[in-house]
Amino acid sequence: MIMKEIFAKRLKSARILAELSQDKLVEKMGGLVSKNAISKYEKGEMMADSKVLMALSKALNVKPDYFFRPFTVEISNVAFRKKSKLGKRKVKSIKEQVSDIVSRYLEVERFLNIESRFSNPIKDFIIKSGEDVEKVVNILLKNWKWGINALPNVIDLLEDKEIKVIEIDAPDEFDGLSGKANQEIPIIVINKNYNIERKRLTALHELGHLLLKFHDSVNGNQREKLCFRFAGAMLMPEETFRNELGNKRANISLKELISIKEIYGISIQAIMARAKDLNIVTEYTYLHFRKWIAKNRKEIGLGEYQGKEESKRFIQLLYRAASEDVVSMSKAANLANQKLAAFRKDFMTV
Repeated sequence: MIMKEIFAKRLKSARILAELSQDKLVEKMGGLVSKNAISKYEKGEMMADSKVLMALSKALNVKPDYFFRPFTVEISNVAFRKKSKLGKRKVKSIKEQVSDIVSRYLEVERFLNIESRFSNPIKDFIIKSGEDVEKVVNILLKNWKWGINALPNVIDLLEDKEIKVIEIDAPDEFDGLSGKANQEIPIIVINKNYNIERKRLTALHELGHLLLKFHDSVNGNQREKLCFRFAGAMLMPEETFRNELGNKRANISLKELISIKEIYGISIQAIMARAKDLNIVTEYTYLHFRKWIAKNRKEIGLGEYQGKEESKRFIQLLYRAASEDVVSMSKAANLANQKLAAFRKDFMTV
């Protein structure tokens, strides 16, 4: 791809990432160039000079060399949830953000000669019902040697299985998404602003979208519900769940729910949904609970999981590359999307 074409695509990508129209970009640049000029840049019909390039860099909050970094990643099969509430501009911005982060992630792996090889142990199973989900969860946990006890850092476990997990700063309307980079590398994106229990459930919900193969008769809404069931089952497999709560309950005490939440890192709402799915509580009991929790959906004051959930593999690989002089400090800072001084400071503390 010639330089002018790379610049054109990068400029448009940065503008979408910043959620700016061409008019707004012109405004942020103080009218240095016209909207027509921006349009020509993005079409590859014209190249910006150094003065305009610096102004674009400042207005779009990217480094100048961002505009000349080749595109190496194509994100496909993206499954957005709550897409309609985000708006088209925000959806496009999130996609560009994900593409940029994954591109830098894969570039670091290339420098370190790391090849991502992912395989789906349950790809041959067709999912028609919740019972099918319970079966494949047991198969997956056994294959991955995760066991049926409380899972520690879910994000770490997923990244150990060659799944790229990315946390982004996003509005509350964004839960998560899953997809493939370059048709083969699985990615999961979650909202870094959510509490730890929601992060764990969301990451595993998106894993469900990546791994589960649904029968044609299962519609979109049903798939969402089955992916939630998959996430709950991964956090507490049926055998474990029944050991904790028994086979039939008329009611469950709040203290009991809080204790399970703190041990297994699963929200009280997800625990009750799982109890309903496994017919441990009745539909009536579950609906009564839903009405009660509606005023406190964030479960404030109802206990919290004490573990950690954060994506660390990318920055660890970057520090490794810099430590081994595989990349320069300047290049490492660029890949980290940080200023050199800030990266040096963080690097020295490791």
